[in-house]
Amino acid sequence: MDYANSARASHKEHQGKLEIQSLVPLLNKEDLSLAYTPGVGTIVTDISEDKEKVYDYTLKGRTVLVVSDGSAILGLGNLGPEAALPVMEGKAVLFKRFAGIDAFPICLDTQDTEEIIKTIKNIAPVFGGINIEDISAPRCFEIEARLQKELHIPVMHDDQHGTAVVVLAGLINACSLRGLGNDARIVISGVGSAGVAITRILLSYGYTNIMCVDTKGILSSDRGDLEGEKKYIGDATNTEKKTGTLTDALTGAHIFIGVSRGNTVTKEMVMHMEKDPIIFALSNPIPEIMPELAYEAGAYIVASGRSDFPNQLNNALAFPGLFKGALKTRKQFTDELFVKAAIALASVIVPTKDAILPSVFDENIVPTISAVFEE
Repeated sequence: MDYANSARASHKEHQGKLEIQSLVPLLNKEDLSLAYTPGVGTIVTDISEDKEKVYDYTLKGRTVLVVSDGSAILGLGNLGPEAALPVMEGKAVLFKRFAGIDAFPICLDTQDTEEIIKTIKNIAPVFGGINIEDISAPRCFEIEARLQKELHIPVMHDDQHGTAVVVLAGLINACSLRGLGNDARIVISGVGSAGVAITRILLSYGYTNIMCVDTKGILSSDRGDLEGEKKYIGDATNTEKKTGTLTDALTGAHIFIGVSRGNTVTKEMVMHMEKDPIIFALSNPIPEIMPELAYEAGAYIVASGRSDFPNQLNNALAFPGLFKGALKTRKQFTDELFVKAAIALASVIVPTKDAILPSVFDENIVPTISAVFEE
């Protein structure tokens, strides 16, 4: 299928992917009086006297803000708010389709951290949850942390935690098939928002042998150029303090997780890993190594972020259920909940080498993940 031209035609035909529909009829004066004035005045008064009633009387409790500044769109880079809009629209469509959640896309014409935080806080009264999307690191870390602290609704940066939940779930099942334990040697390429969150969730789950690689090489506590989240990762991983490039890190490794850029791993690099390695090449639209090349090099299981290959690891497996549970319980997202969500997602399917996780269309995913918020 020619996805590029078909997508152009579909988006142009419908002028996007979203519309607003009324839940109540407006057929006569009585309908109008209930939906608007004078009936709505009673609702206004009730909410003014008890703000919690906004959850009973309005869309707040079932609505998520999907917000971006367009600084890190998919794997395409800093392309601005207008270019981010079709992605945010698509995210809203997925919320509705898989979790019955109404979501609205907002793309901000600023990349100033304080302005973004202030704007989101000012419009937060409308929403029951905030989904931060496609905002570049390291600003995304501060934005999420500040909003979680300063708002009383659940806030999550999906590029971090949705990705991390799906990767951990896939790894749980892939390692089970391969017969690997928590001491498996893991290499993570890319230490942006996704790479940091993946590392954190793997450490929380109990994996003990992790190396992370950025454009300057392997992270360690000895590297003097690390700050913020990268310094935390350097201190928490690579206990042997190895140095070198991605090629050096992969030698003897059991598992590769790529969230960096396409075509950075060769067949030769895979061949120097341990026998029957697990390859998660998740860069989009071009993986770090194409699945067929990885299999030719001896890979045991290969996953990517693309829907046209087996074993797609996509955020859509996680975020609908995560927000469904968060909206229902009004709980803030935590590392503990993310680990529980990953374990729950892994349990939905009896895995095989070509299907380590369920299809995004599996109706059991959302209720299984959302249930962990009620434990």
